[in-house]
Amino acid sequence: MTRVLTIEDDAVTAREIVAELSSHGLQVDWVDNGREGLVKAVSGNYDVITLDRMLPELDGLAIVTTLRTIGVSTPILMISALSDVDERVRGLRAGGDDYLTKPFASDEMAARVEVLLRRNNPVAAADNALRVGDLTLDLMTREARRGEQALNLLPTEYKLLEFLMRNAGQILTRMMIFEEVWGYHFDPGTNLIDVHIGRLRKKIDPPGTAPLIKTVRGSGYVIAEPV
Repeated sequence: MTRVLTIEDDAVTAREIVAELSSHGLQVDWVDNGREGLVKAVSGNYDVITLDRMLPELDGLAIVTTLRTIGVSTPILMISALSDVDERVRGLRAGGDDYLTKPFASDEMAARVEVLLRRNNPVAAADNALRVGDLTLDLMTREARRGEQALNLLPTEYKLLEFLMRNAGQILTRMMIFEEVWGYHFDPGTNLIDVHIGRLRKKIDPPGTAPLIKTVRGSGYVIAEPV
C-alpha cells in the first residue's frame, strides 16, 4: 500500500488530511512535531510527505532542507498559512516539490499528492510516450497524434497536454494547471487557462471524435478515455 507521512501540528488539519487521503486508499501516518517528523521521514520509507511549514521543535523548512541534504528524495507537499510568493519560493528552492496554502480544499490536497505519486512512479517515468485512448504524446520527439492524425502543438499547448496526460483520469484544478504550465501564482481573474484549453480541444477533439478533455464544473479539467 502507498504510504504517506503527514507532519502537521494542528489536529483539525491533520485529521482532515488523514481522512481525505485514507479515502483514496492511502495509508497515512501522522506526526505532530517537527523533530519526530524528521526521524520518521528519514527512516519510514514513505512514498510522499505532506509537511506543514510552521511546526514545534523543528520547522518545515529545516526538515525539507535536511532531507534533501542527506539524500532523501521522497516527494514533499509543503502546506502553509504563509502564502506570499517569497515563502513559496523558499519552500520550493529548499527542496519541496509542491506548495499548498491554508485554508485548502481537501480534494485539491489529495489531487496534489496523487500528482506527486504519479511523478515519482518509475514505471511511468521509464515510458517515453503517454497515451490516453487513441491520443499519443511522444516525450522524446515531442510529437502528438490522435489516431493517425499528427497534431501541431505550440510549446504551451504541449506543456498543457503533457501535464493533463501525465495525470490522466485525475481532476486538475486551474491553480494546479497554472502553476505547473506557467510557473507562477494563479490569478483567478484571468481566463488564460480556459483560452488555452479551448485551443487544445480544437486540435485534440475535432468534430467526429470522442472528446478526451472534459470540464469538471467548479473544479477544473480532466483528460480521460471516452466512456
